[in-house]
Formats: sequence, C-alpha cells, structure tokens
Amino acid sequence: MSFLRILTLLVALIVSTVALAQEFVPADSLNVDSLIPAELRKQPTPGIFSQIFKRQNKFTTYLDGLISGNEDHTFDKKLDINFIVMPSYTREGSFGIGGGATGLFRLDKTDSIMAPSDVTLIGNVTLKKVCSLSAYGNIMYPGRKLRQSYKMEFTYSPLDFWGISFYDCNENPTIEWTRQQFKLNTDLVYNLKGPIFLGLALDVNYSYVKSIDDISYLRGQDTHQFFTGLGFTFQYDTRDFIPNPTRGRNLTLRTLIRPQFLSGFDRTLINSTLTFNCYQRLWKGGLLAFDLYESYNSQETPWSLREALGSGGVRMRGYYAGRFVDNCMVSSQLELRQHIYSRFGCAAWFGVGAVFSDYGNLGKENFLPNFGVGLRVELKHNLNGRIDYGMGKTTGGFVFSIGEAF
Repeated sequence: MSFLRILTLLVALIVSTVALAQEFVPADSLNVDSLIPAELRKQPTPGIFSQIFKRQNKFTTYLDGLISGNEDHTFDKKLDINFIVMPSYTREGSFGIGGGATGLFRLDKTDSIMAPSDVTLIGNVTLKKVCSLSAYGNIMYPGRKLRQSYKMEFTYSPLDFWGISFYDCNENPTIEWTRQQFKLNTDLVYNLKGPIFLGLALDVNYSYVKSIDDISYLRGQDTHQFFTGLGFTFQYDTRDFIPNPTRGRNLTLRTLIRPQFLSGFDRTLINSTLTFNCYQRLWKGGLLAFDLYESYNSQETPWSLREALGSGGVRMRGYYAGRFVDNCMVSSQLELRQHIYSRFGCAAWFGVGAVFSDYGNLGKENFLPNFGVGLRVELKHNLNGRIDYGMGKTTGGFVFSIGEAF
C-alpha cells in the first residue's frame, strides 16, 4: 500500500465521517436561526485586530481568532475552528514544523445542555524525516443518545529500534528501522440509561517495515502486516466534556477480535483494554485527574499491534516511543492541573507503567517511573493545547498536542 493510497484513504475516511454525522442532523437545525434560543444567539462583531486596522479580511479575522478563540461560537458558526502553525520538537523526530486545526461544532444548535462535538487535525514533518498526519475527535449526535469517538493516523517514521519484547529492549543494542503505519479506531456507542453506554468498536491497522538494520530483531515476523478488529465497547461516563473534563468519572471496557479472514495473519487475535479516569476539583482553578490503563493482547500478537511506552503522548510521556515494547501494558498516572491566568494553565504529574509478555511474567523489574510538568493554553472554548516535558528512567522529552492527555 503506497503513501498516496494511505493518504487518500485517510482523507476519504474523514469526509465520510463528517458526511455520516450530517445524516443525523435535522434538516432545519443548521439553517433556521429561529430554532436557536435567543439568549444563545450571538451577532458577530469585529475583533480587536479588525478594529485596529479598520478592515476585516482573512488576515485580521485569523488574528482575531487567536485572541478570542476560547469563546464559545458553536451556536453562531457551523464550525468554530482555529488554525496554528509552529515549530515542533519530539524525542523521536528532533526539530520540525507542525500545523493543525482544532474546532468545535454542534449538530443540534437547539440543545444548549449537550456538550459540543470536537475535531482536531494535526500534521508534522521533522529534520529526521518523521512525518505524521492525524485526525481525531468526538461527535455528539442530536438527541444525546448516540455518540462517536474516532482517531485516524498515518506515520512515516525512521526510528531507533531495540526489539519487540521487554527483554529484547533491555538486552539489544540500538539499531535503526523505518516504519510506515496507518491506524484507524472508532467507537459508536448508544446511551442505554443515565451514564451507561454500549456500542460497537472498529480498529484497522496497516504496518510496513520499509528498512531495518537487523531483520532478526523482528524474530521472524513479517514486515508487512494488516489487521481489522471488530468488537464491543461498554462505558460508564459522567464526564462533562471529553477532551478536557473538569468533573466526573469514566470507565471503559473495550474488547476486539481480529479474525483471521479479515487480516493478513494466520490466526485470530484478541485485544482487551480497560480505562478508568476520575476528575476532582480541589480549589479554585485546581483539578486532580487520575488515569488507570490496562491493555491485554494474545500471546501470538505481532510487532505492529504490541504496546509501546510513550507512544501517542498520552501515557508515560517523555519515553522514546518504542524504547520499551511488549504484548501487554499497565500504567497509572495522577495529574494536578492548575489554571493560572486568562487562557493559561499548567500541569504536573507522576505515574508508573510497565510492558510485559503476559501476567505470569510481570515483575517489579518491568515497572518504570514517569513524572513531568506542562503548560496549557486554551485554543478553543474548553479545549487546550499542551506542551509537556516528561521524564523517566534515564529519559526525558517534550510532547506537543491538542487536548488533555486524559
């Protein structure tokens, strides 16, 4: 599968997801202003830069958006979106240039209680030729019964490599490999009653090792791998806003079956994940957030589906993605988030995590520490951009992302 085909597939999936969402929108909910509660209607007014330059064009509108981007415009815009381009840095890719867009929207503008939907697009290119393109978000359908979360990601990654098990990663010298990956996962859940949701899960993974210094590090596994996973999601969720919760609890159980006939592998595989989060306000502007994560994979699971500490910039932040890899993973982290002034805040966390082949081989030597600090900037209403610096066992690194880690 070529880069162009993967990119075309990624764009097609984004378009089809938006198109599907539109099918659930009442025909008059986006076009009839009279349906919007009067107290929620906002008349757009020129921003500060438009007033300074005494003109309103694309440039001044963009500058105004950066200044007032944290205001809620989801009731007077179809898509309330901001764009940003800035230098970037990652442990894996070194310095680079990144750009993104983050936006909020409502499929039912008559519902002032339901949280808005969100979408984020991020692209990045680095000096070490690491390229990535991702899209993720949550869609809240009218009626508050149906909602969908999704993440699509393509990466081209020349990386350091140590192996595909915790033992190998501790014993093997560093080599280099270049990997291409396309990942899609989405959950469509239905609200059964109160905070209880049940739904379907889909997971697609295509991975290809373009080059590797020592093929024996893969332990005889194929360099091309494709998997499709189908399963179920159970969720107990009382969070107020998924990308940046300020209160509530979340317990998610997700089970996937990757059948042999839907994958390029000689057997059926199983994956099960458990996620538990809780959020507690401590004082004015202070929030304590907790995250517990567990992922179990079948013993025969190949390299492309294994867990890696530090991947995704969500758990074990600061670890080089791929430095420690194995079948399964457990991690826990506690984070203090503090609002400082206006749109700025900070965070500090500590945690622990481990990767391992199975629970029979999980020992204290598998557990590694993690802690760090970060800066928060509110890009959109209740949607933060974050810069984190995480540290661990003989490691440290920056993470740039949109939306809280959990």
